[in-house]
Parts: sequence; C-alpha cells; structure tokens
Amino acid sequence: MREILEILEKDARTTPEEIAKMLKKSVAAVKSAIKKYEKQGVIVKYKTVINSDILKDDAQKVRALIEVRVAPQRGHGFDHIAERVYRFPEVKSCYLLSGSYDLLLVVEGRDIQEVSSFVSERLATIDNVNSTVTHFILKRYKADGDILKRIERNNRIAISF
Repeated sequence: MREILEILEKDARTTPEEIAKMLKKSVAAVKSAIKKYEKQGVIVKYKTVINSDILKDDAQKVRALIEVRVAPQRGHGFDHIAERVYRFPEVKSCYLLSGSYDLLLVVEGRDIQEVSSFVSERLATIDNVNSTVTHFILKRYKADGDILKRIERNNRIAISF
C-alpha cells in the first residue's frame, strides 16, 4: 500500500475515501493502512507548505543552511552529536552528509543576529564541533517538491526589424 503514502505525501488533505476510490480499495483497508503507518512512525506528521514570501509580515523568519564538521564520538559515531544539535529549537532540519561536512542544518531565527548568536554561542561551543559554514537563504523557489512562486510568462509576440 505504498501508493497511499505517495498520495498523502503529495496532498495530506486527501481523504481515505478519495484514496480508496483512486486505488480501487475499500475505505476500511485505506484507513487501516494509514493508522498502521502512523503507529509505526512511517507517517510522522501532516504538514502544510506555506509560502512566507507572500505573507510579508513582521513575523517572517530568517533561515540559514549551516554546514557542520564534527569529530565522531567513539562508540556513538555522529548520532550522539547530531542528537544534541537537533534538539535546539532553532534547528528545523538536521541531515548527515557525505563530503566535506558531516551535518547540514536548517536553522531559523527572528533575524540574522539571532542565527549568528546561535551558531557562535551554542552550536560552535559543543564538544567535537570542529567548524561551521553558514549560508543565509535569500529566497526560496521550491520547497519539499513544491514550486512556491509561479513564473508568469510574457505572452507578447516578439517583433524584430
């Protein structure tokens, strides 16, 4: 029933009745599968993607991508350090990477100073954090597979002389 997950991932508002109709399954079977996925932790949360650029309100947050180089701990690898890092409320996402850096964080704050303070006072001071590189996000075009801003095409006819 992987199809159920794919449908919900595209649009979490799709009802079990709609999914059952799409997959030619019973509503009870779809509801049972969804409950099972929720109980197992396969479905973690239902979420709305918000284009905050359109809102342009005072509560708009500053986001940054932070690359973190760490020394893995004996017996724990990267997991123990990652857990310490992702428990900070400023950290919205945390990924283990291959390549030059070990962790990639998505961090959110009220302004650049708040993100900078988080990096210098809290993140960089953790034992085994060797270095960080911060990239402030200036504009989001696509998030979680969804295009945030529609590109308006110029439909005028080109005239040349």
